[in-house]
Amino acid sequence: MVPLWRAAAVLALAASAGAAQQPTFRSGVDLVTFGASVTDRKGGLVTGLAAADFIVEEDGVRQTLQYFADGGGDGPAPELHLGLLLDVSESMGDDIAFTKTAAVKFLNTLVDAVDVTVVDFDTEVRVARYPQSEFARLIERIRQGKARGWTALYDAIGVYLDGASGLGGRTIMLLYTDGGDTRSALSLPELLDLLKASDVTVYAIGELEHQSPSGATEARMMLQRIADVTGGRAFFPTSVKELDRVYEQVVGEIRAQYTLGYVSTNTKADGRWRKVEIKVVRRDGRDVHVRARKGYFARYVKP
Repeated sequence: MVPLWRAAAVLALAASAGAAQQPTFRSGVDLVTFGASVTDRKGGLVTGLAAADFIVEEDGVRQTLQYFADGGGDGPAPELHLGLLLDVSESMGDDIAFTKTAAVKFLNTLVDAVDVTVVDFDTEVRVARYPQSEFARLIERIRQGKARGWTALYDAIGVYLDGASGLGGRTIMLLYTDGGDTRSALSLPELLDLLKASDVTVYAIGELEHQSPSGATEARMMLQRIADVTGGRAFFPTSVKELDRVYEQVVGEIRAQYTLGYVSTNTKADGRWRKVEIKVVRRDGRDVHVRARKGYFARYVKP
């Protein structure tokens, strides 16, 4: 369990509301970066785009791209840090063995990550980060999980966000849960504020077949909001046996993600929220959809 995370989360919320969290990726200049996924009208991933195909506007003002990486291309890409959040609460029951096997298959497929942070949660939250060189220990950690307790879902995400801040590169969080939160001290609005202030892209998987219709609807809306605010995506397999297929989709999304960076024309260090819109101009006239975070908090310097 992580005893001091709550204080860290409250501090992060205070930063985002007043003094605000710093923008993404800092190395000497205020380089703001966004991960972006591009799909066609049928939902298929669009790869092979160039920097010239993108338009980025901040509060309606067009920005000049100074960094671009195509996740599906052959060029250099930023380091990938992966967070794997696994619900091991009692409601998982008989499904937990299959869940752990599917998670191991996922990690064996996505070998691009320089490190993996595992957060397993029930009533308590436990977290550990493993470099690729300790892959065997990581797998053993996952296999040891046992279903028990309540579901501290929001707290678990708060713990992960606190540890992931400042990692640099791309930070992807994969969340697997079978239902809503039943235990956290952190509320959903507080969590959404923390997610907005982070640079993490969330892929949520809700396996809701054991929920009541009303419970499943509520959990689905909650997970969709958590993913949407980060520019990620939520998946809802109809049974736990579909996890392998869903994980394949997630890997495809991660590998096809573009990374765009710019230095804002707005030099004010006022800590305010800045709305960012990313568009793709296709010369072939095809309609595409861009999924990315909706903005960021500017850095704050006390007057």
